[in-house]
Amino acid sequence: MWAASCLSSCCASCTCGLCTSVASSVSRRSARLAYCGFFALSLILAWILREVAAPLLEKIPWINTFTHTPSKEWFQTDAVLRVSLGSFLFFAIFALMMIGVKDQNDKRDSWHHGGWIAKIVIWVVLIVLMFFLPNIVITIYETLSKFGSGFFLFAQVILLLDFTYTWNDAWVEKDEQKWYIALLSVSAVCYLATYSFSGVLFMWFNPSGHDCGLNVFFIVMTMILAFAFAVVALHPQVNGSLLPASVISVYCAYLCYSGLSSEPRDYACNGLHKHSKQVSTGTLVLGLLTTVISVVYSAVRTGSSTSFLSPPSSPKSGSSKPLLEEGEVESGKDDKKESEARPVTYSYTFFHLIFALASMYSAMLLTGWTSSTSDSSELIDVGWTSVWVRICTEWATAALYIWTLIAPLVLPDREF
Repeated sequence: MWAASCLSSCCASCTCGLCTSVASSVSRRSARLAYCGFFALSLILAWILREVAAPLLEKIPWINTFTHTPSKEWFQTDAVLRVSLGSFLFFAIFALMMIGVKDQNDKRDSWHHGGWIAKIVIWVVLIVLMFFLPNIVITIYETLSKFGSGFFLFAQVILLLDFTYTWNDAWVEKDEQKWYIALLSVSAVCYLATYSFSGVLFMWFNPSGHDCGLNVFFIVMTMILAFAFAVVALHPQVNGSLLPASVISVYCAYLCYSGLSSEPRDYACNGLHKHSKQVSTGTLVLGLLTTVISVVYSAVRTGSSTSFLSPPSSPKSGSSKPLLEEGEVESGKDDKKESEARPVTYSYTFFHLIFALASMYSAMLLTGWTSSTSDSSELIDVGWTSVWVRICTEWATAALYIWTLIAPLVLPDREF
């Protein structure tokens, strides 16, 4: 017993020492990636519990309150939702705490960039506490997650548009012929990929001998939208470019595929139903990869940009110099101290809100938007809810991109 006690104490000491070392090594710049780490851990934990936690949850009386024990799939969904709720609350609490942070003299700025031991403890406690909540709370969160996931998909589209415009501007600013050739080449490859993939979708989701008008409509609409993007972007009165149009076209084709591949496996027009497990796993990996990339990109982008996601009242780049000049003129210590306050370069609240919404979206992705009727627990992100969410996201992406092109013409008095 004494040896076991010593061994336990040593393990606990080593674990605490490791956590302290990791937390102290997180610098101000790498703090954004540390939050990505929390999100990634939540994803991994939710995925693991989805596979192994069902037998354990069946034995918890406040979870298994049913007269007849539900299916294994119900407990898998419940485990994912509880982990997701803990992750959502973790980021939502920080989003609320960071409302109104404008400069680095604010005490809450240090809360955002430090205190990692406390944050690790809070994250663990929140995840554990979620498994003590009654089922009604999880049911409410499940419903709210569907709406929150929609907001995340919308934010994902905004991030994609920001990325494509930044990419295009970076190459155009070089003002060299080779970069213009590169722009044209990438655009051509993207459009070739879009229409080639659309042809493949016709083979997969419009099998002969079946009336698949709905699938044909989705695919044809994707092809029409891709063509419309190029026409509008190249219009003489529109300040557009072919590169963003081509990249958005590829993304719309991907959304169309992910929507069609989410159709029920017994649906005759789903030509991939014979490979349901492989397709489902592939859709899951692509969806999770897109989610992680979107969140990581938002973290990096918000940390390096002075305009994207910056607080409305915070000065943009170059505004700190006038503040310093004004401080040089003023002789008062208070004025000098105030002039030295460096403004934050992005909204901490929006930063954490992105992670909170992503937690909701990842839960819907892992559970098939909680609408899968298949008896196989291997099927993920399957059902008509998933289909329409993807298709509506595609159309919303198209509408938002077209709006970014024509908005300066419709509202010439506003700055875009």
